[in-house]
Amino acid sequence: MIYLDNAATSYPKPKSVVAATNYAINRLGANPGRSGHNMSIKSSLEIYECRKSIAKFFNAPGPECVIFTLNCTHAINFVFKGLLKPGDHVITSSIEHNAITRPLKALEELGITFSEAKVYPKDNEATLDSFRNAINSKTTLIACTHASNVWGIRLPISRICAMAHEYGIPMLVDAAQSAGHVPINLNEAKIDYLCLAGHKGLYGPMGTGVLITPHGESLSTIIQGGTGINSESYFQTDVVPEKFESGTQNLIGIAGLHAGIKFLNKSKIEKITKHEHNLINYLYDRLSEIKNVELYMSRPDPKYFVPLISFNIVGMHSETVGEFLNKHQIYVRAGLHCAPAAHKFCNTLERGAVRVCPSAFTRKQDVDTLINVINKI
Repeated sequence: MIYLDNAATSYPKPKSVVAATNYAINRLGANPGRSGHNMSIKSSLEIYECRKSIAKFFNAPGPECVIFTLNCTHAINFVFKGLLKPGDHVITSSIEHNAITRPLKALEELGITFSEAKVYPKDNEATLDSFRNAINSKTTLIACTHASNVWGIRLPISRICAMAHEYGIPMLVDAAQSAGHVPINLNEAKIDYLCLAGHKGLYGPMGTGVLITPHGESLSTIIQGGTGINSESYFQTDVVPEKFESGTQNLIGIAGLHAGIKFLNKSKIEKITKHEHNLINYLYDRLSEIKNVELYMSRPDPKYFVPLISFNIVGMHSETVGEFLNKHQIYVRAGLHCAPAAHKFCNTLERGAVRVCPSAFTRKQDVDTLINVINKI
C-alpha cells in the first residue's frame, strides 16, 4: 500500500505518536482539570506541556494563547462567530476551503458580508494589491488560507498581515495545509488568529485542532459549560484558554499531538520539507513528460508552493483516475477536496482533480510506482 493522501491526514503517524496515545489511554486515564488526585494532575500536566510546546513551536506569546479545538474548522468557526457582528465585512481569497467559505456564507443571514481577493500564483505583489483593493469601510477581518489544499499555492501571509494592520484590521490564517511544512513565527508575522489542524503536517491524531491567539480575552466564546475552574458561578469564565474549552478535553489526541510536535522538533521541519519538495518536484517533472497529463501550476517552487500536486488525465474524470489508482493500492484524493472556490480558480469544478501529497515517510520508490501506474492509464 502506498499512501499519498497526506493533505487530508498524515499517515503513518510517527511511532512516538502512537506510543503517546497508548500511554495517555492506559496511564493518564483521568479527566484533566476536574479532580485533585495524582492521575488527574498528571493528565492536566500533559495538556499544559503540549500547550507550551505548541506556543514555542509557533513562537506565540505563551501557552495561555493556545486553545485546543476539535479541528481547524472548529477553530475558524470560533473566531468568525466570536468576533463578527451584523454589518461587518470579511475578505478571503479566491482559493479558499469550505472551512472558511461555508461559515461566512451562513453568516450572511446575520448581515455579514465577504468578498474574495484574487490570488496570483508566484506574483505576491499582485496578490497583495488584490487584498488591499478589497478593503472597504466595513472590513473587520481578513481571513484566508496560508496554502491551498488543492493547488499548493502559498499566499504571502506576513505581507498581507502587515498590510491589514496598517488599516487596523485583524488577520485570521487557516494553516491547515502549511503547519509542519512551512515555518510559522506568530510573533514576527503578527498573526491575530492562527488556526491549525493537528492531524496533518503536525502528525497528531485526528480530532485535534488548535486556535492560537493573543486576543482570547476579547473574543466571545460560542460554547459554554464546565471548565474545571470557577465552578461556583453559573456564568462562563473569562479566563483563557479555559474560556474556550468547555467540557472534557481530548487528552489522548492532545498527548499524540504533543508527540507530533516533538517529532518535528527532532526531525527538523526544514529537513522534512526539503524531502517532501524533492519528491513533489520529481513527480512534477515526470508527469510533465507523460502525454495527456494536465498540470495546472508551474513547477512547485518552495517559495510559492507547499509540497503537493493536483493533476488530471485528458478525457477522464478525476474520480475515475482515483479508482484506478485505488485498485493498485495507491491512495490519493480525487474530486473537489471540499474547495469549490479553488476548483473554479482553475476551471476544474466539473471533474475535480487528483491530488498527491507526500509526507516525511514517503519514499522515492513510492512516487515511481505512482508514475508507472499513471503511464498504464
